[in-house]
Amino acid sequence: MNINEALNVLNLTGTVNKADIAKAYKKLAVKYHPDRNPAGVEMMKVINSAYEFLKGLESEQVTHTDAENAYNYSEDLEAVISEVLKMQGVVIEICGNWIWLSGETKAHKEAIKALGFFWASKKAKWYYRPAEHKSRRHKAWDMEEIRSKYGSSVMNGSPYKALNA
Repeated sequence: MNINEALNVLNLTGTVNKADIAKAYKKLAVKYHPDRNPAGVEMMKVINSAYEFLKGLESEQVTHTDAENAYNYSEDLEAVISEVLKMQGVVIEICGNWIWLSGETKAHKEAIKALGFFWASKKAKWYYRPAEHKSRRHKAWDMEEIRSKYGSSVMNGSPYKALNA
């Protein structure tokens, strides 16, 4: 995660100080608290990661250097996670601010594509990433490298079985 990505998660733009970061974090922590929001557990992992990253910076002020790509990533993420949680048999893995899907995704292929996920054939998983990652070219990492660098948390989609009418 870089500074711009962390600021996007906390919905901050321009130049902000540590107090602004703390205020944005508290606001999102209330909004995405797991007791209030079905996607809250996963959202809080991403929000906590962004907050810890920004809090660990030495400077008192942080500037969003890519205003063109400034947007509220937490809103996008919540919408995507909420929809994926409804999918039976899908395994959700959060690595940094990317979402990886595995498990029984074939039955949900069209819905997953409609949410903005892309297929990673070498990993045999679907992924959703921030908009600012669209044009970057990096070496191909395997999932173990990604997990060790960004951390990982895994959860399954809907724990409820579909009712037959």
